[in-house]
Amino acid sequence: MKMTLRFAALAAVLVSCATSSAQDEKWTSIFNGKDLDGWTPKIRGFAFGEDPKQTFVVADGVIRVDYKNYEDWGDAFGHLFFKTKYSNCKIRLEYRFVGDQVKGGPGWATQNSGIMLHCQDPKTMGKSQEFPASLEFQLLGAGNGVKTTGNLCTPSTYITIGDKVTKTHCIYSQEPTKPLAEWVKAEAEVHGGKLVKHLINGKVVFEYTDTKLDEGDPHAKPLIEAQGNNNLTEGYISLQSESHPVEFRNIEVLELKAE
Repeated sequence: MKMTLRFAALAAVLVSCATSSAQDEKWTSIFNGKDLDGWTPKIRGFAFGEDPKQTFVVADGVIRVDYKNYEDWGDAFGHLFFKTKYSNCKIRLEYRFVGDQVKGGPGWATQNSGIMLHCQDPKTMGKSQEFPASLEFQLLGAGNGVKTTGNLCTPSTYITIGDKVTKTHCIYSQEPTKPLAEWVKAEAEVHGGKLVKHLINGKVVFEYTDTKLDEGDPHAKPLIEAQGNNNLTEGYISLQSESHPVEFRNIEVLELKAE
């Protein structure tokens, strides 16, 4: 009986600690639901801050990747950057794919978007550069042929999984994609260059370590020269536009203590 009571007391303490820890987490909303304050677009072919076709718009409390002003895709890969650089943090949001892909969009980009982590400073991107050097937390919908979401793609970067360094550009999780128009919760947990986790609907679906800039990549080379090494330990967050309409809402960041 005494042992049972002790276990019950211990369980109560653990629950209390977990609840307290959750309550102590100070998540910060980085999207106000009204406008793009704090966010700046970089569209391929245009200077940082220029978005003449209004690819990124705010309506009904969401950031929408919108193509109503596009006659054709035209390889207009884009990213919407938040103003703050992070190293150790969690970012969470909800996403859903809607509508039809813009005319001329590549097949692989159907219901395809992403949260870009540890992005290079967008001011250092070339005018015709398609993707920032970054780690892409890839978000796919059920209409994409890959059929998994929470994947990883590595533009100008590479990572380690287990004890194996891999430069494979896209590596897939086992988490099934969700139907068109269904809201999905995505969260990334980032510990500098040591560890990154991808979560979908609260479940860890992918993790990797030792994030690096790729010495052989033309976009990464000047970044490596500027900082004196190829360690990828911090950067900006951006949201992707890749030719299929997608919406984002409830975007929050929790800064973590450096280890």
